[in-house]
Amino acid sequence: MKQKAIFYHAGCSVCVDAEQRLAGALNPAAFDVEIVHLGTHKSRLGEAEAAGVKSVPALVIDGNPYHINFGADLSALK
Repeated sequence: MKQKAIFYHAGCSVCVDAEQRLAGALNPAAFDVEIVHLGTHKSRLGEAEAAGVKSVPALVIDGNPYHINFGADLSALK
């Protein structure tokens, strides 16, 4: 069974690079990866916060948030 992975980002260059390098590197046989652009899907900000995301880019795997570099604080996206 695949693990759910959600990659949250805001579209900045740091986020796009992390998406291409990290989210794209996850084994598709092991992970079901969903990419969420919070700049265009602001309705999902609450979901990201509830998952423990503090800044983007961030990858959430099985409910555990992993923050990658620092592109933007979630409060800046509201």
